[in-house]
Amino acid sequence: MRFVSPATRFVASEWNATKRPSALIAGGVALGLGWRGVLAGLGLAAVPLALAVRSVPGLPSGGRASLGGFLGALRDREVLRWLAVLEATDLLGDVFHGFLALYFVDVAGTGPVEAALAISVWTGAAFAGDLVLLPLLRRVSGRRYLRASAFAVLAVYPAFLLVPSTPAKLALLVPLGLLNAGWYAIPKAGLYSALPGRSGTAVAVAGVGGLAGALIPAALGFLAAGVGLAPTMWLLLLAPVALLAGTPRRRAGRPRGRGRERPCA
Repeated sequence: MRFVSPATRFVASEWNATKRPSALIAGGVALGLGWRGVLAGLGLAAVPLALAVRSVPGLPSGGRASLGGFLGALRDREVLRWLAVLEATDLLGDVFHGFLALYFVDVAGTGPVEAALAISVWTGAAFAGDLVLLPLLRRVSGRRYLRASAFAVLAVYPAFLLVPSTPAKLALLVPLGLLNAGWYAIPKAGLYSALPGRSGTAVAVAGVGGLAGALIPAALGFLAAGVGLAPTMWLLLLAPVALLAGTPRRRAGRPRGRGRERPCA
């Protein structure tokens, strides 16, 4: 059984707690379930998550970032690699989620109900994938999982764009959501592991990457306005390509740093 680092467990919990619920609420309200019922269900579902996070030892904390350490981290090739992978994989994460409803209405020609259902299907599948991620990473290397899931997405995502049937598109959103599990948590844990004992610097570096990544949806929006949304959606394939190019096959040894954990990523 493989060791799963506290960084990976912490980031996975953070992602589930902050990214998935908003989409689930929107989907539930769109389907007529009512916001009170959805929030009550999410509250009950968060109880085991809170208990699990309390039992996680050594959550990434401390390590105040200095200017020199921050600038040095920005020159570190491994840090930059994980930062680039982290921002690229968001193309099939938040960016894909942001365009999904518009794609179903403007490109697939569905109504708003089907668009809301598409968001709910993808979000629900991604949430289910996140639930099984940590048990999976106890048996499979995080890097190996990332590369395998990227190869699978290279087959599933073009099929999603090419198939004309709306039910088929909805069905393909299930594997797309499942395969998206870990695409945030594992690269983020890799970034923490690239800066052992310097989680403050890692947070600062990730913030810079987030500022740069925030320009991507706007750029894609301008491109879609010019050439159309259908061809623009093909650019999201850069996510698995960047993941395959940037994820090393094996973990490289890093002699510097103190208190280093054995990461799974």
